[in-house]
Amino acid sequence: MGSNDLRVLKGIDLNIDAGELVSIMGPSGSGKSTLLNIIGLLDTYDSGEYQLDNRIIKKMSEKQAAYFRNRFFGFIFQAFNLIPFKSAVENVALPLYYQKIGRRKRNTIALEYLDKMGMHDWADHLPAELSGGQQQRVAIARAMISKPKVILADEPTGALDTETSYEMMDLLKNINQTGVTVIIVTHEHDIAAMTARTIRLRDGNIDKCNKAI
Repeated sequence: MGSNDLRVLKGIDLNIDAGELVSIMGPSGSGKSTLLNIIGLLDTYDSGEYQLDNRIIKKMSEKQAAYFRNRFFGFIFQAFNLIPFKSAVENVALPLYYQKIGRRKRNTIALEYLDKMGMHDWADHLPAELSGGQQQRVAIARAMISKPKVILADEPTGALDTETSYEMMDLLKNINQTGVTVIIVTHEHDIAAMTARTIRLRDGNIDKCNKAI
């Protein structure tokens, strides 16, 4: 690396088992989102080794990375990242579009996932017509429709009030209980306390790794 390169993560040694419910905490600039992006193959790393499902992940082409992302991961973001001109059901169905599944079939499947999120009656509404909590439910349904092995959630409750945040965590915990690994980046201590293990980062290093009591 050049002398002006910034090392965001430094010597991270971390193992997350299949089926865990984990939170990642730390101050701004500690490397939380960078770590999540590397796990989710949205970013690359310069040195060290990353294993996903017993495969070493290194120097993949974008096509290879996209294949593994689609196979393993579902993503949930603080800003929901819904397409504003598409209805809730169309947003949820979008991952199936990229899998070349026909419109009628993918919308039928999307309705099933919206129903699981308590959003069936809002299927035809645009994101602007939904509350923040409703938009996040749509985003969770979209993340789950590809049946991922891992959910990566970057500040999923950051834009929500306390009551709605707890409802979202209940949904994520229910998903985790089906065997899906859930990794949550959060700055909220009460949200982290709802996970089985909290990884605390500081200055690019793991500061603490605590199990919930």
